[in-house]
Amino acid sequence: MALIMRTTSTTDPGLVRSNNEDAAYAGERLVAVADGIGGQPAGEVASEIAIAALTPLDRPTGADPAAEMSAAVAEANRRIRSAAGADPASQGMGTTVTAALLADDELVLAHVGDSRCYLLRNGRLYQLTRDDTFVQALVDEGVLTPDEARRHPQRSMVTRAVQGGNVEPTVGTLPAQAGDRLLLCSDGLSDVVDDAVIGQALAGYGDREHCAEQLVKLAHQAGAPDNVTAVIADILGDA
Repeated sequence: MALIMRTTSTTDPGLVRSNNEDAAYAGERLVAVADGIGGQPAGEVASEIAIAALTPLDRPTGADPAAEMSAAVAEANRRIRSAAGADPASQGMGTTVTAALLADDELVLAHVGDSRCYLLRNGRLYQLTRDDTFVQALVDEGVLTPDEARRHPQRSMVTRAVQGGNVEPTVGTLPAQAGDRLLLCSDGLSDVVDDAVIGQALAGYGDREHCAEQLVKLAHQAGAPDNVTAVIADILGDA
C-alpha cells in the first residue's frame, strides 16, 4: 500500500513581536519550518531563503532523499552567505531548519537549530528532533532537568544554525505508517506549550487546519512571546 501525505500550515506573529521571522512549507511530500534567529538582522530573509532551498524536494527526482536534504541545507547556507555578503545590513542573519520528506514508505528528517518535529503514532507523542541549544546540552550533561530547561532564560540560545557557514544538518530516517501525524513547529509553540498538551491537541482535533489553529491558540493563551508556526502532516494509505 502506497503512502501519501496531506498537510497544512499556519504561522502567527504572536502577541509581543511586530514582525514574523518564521517561514514554513506544507507540500505533497515535504513539510518544513524555518525560524529566523531572534536578535539577528534579517531573520525573516534567512528563513525564507531556507524554505526556498528546500521546496524543490517536494518533486520526486529518484535521487537519494537523505543526500538531497543535506544538499538543500548546504544550498540554503550558500544563498544566505551570498545575501549577507551583498547587504551589510544582513550580516549575521541565520535560521533554524526542520524538514520532513516522505520518500516511499520512509520519513527522512533534516534538522538544524531548535525548531522541532513531533510524531503522534498510535496515540503516543514522540519528539523526533533534538534541540541544538545551550540548555539542551546542559540537560544532556545532567545539569538541568527538561522542566528546568523549559523555563531557563537562555533556552532560545541555539548552538547550530543555517547561517552561511559550514553546518551539516542532523539527518535521519524512520519507517512511516498510515495513521502517523507529524507536527513541525517553531520554538514559539514548544517553548510555551507542554508536550503533553501538544499531544492532546494533535490527538483530539482530527481536522488538520483546526488542529493547527488550536495549537496557535494554546500558544496565545500562554502569552505567545515569540512567533508561532505549526505545520501538520497526516500520513495516509493510498490503496
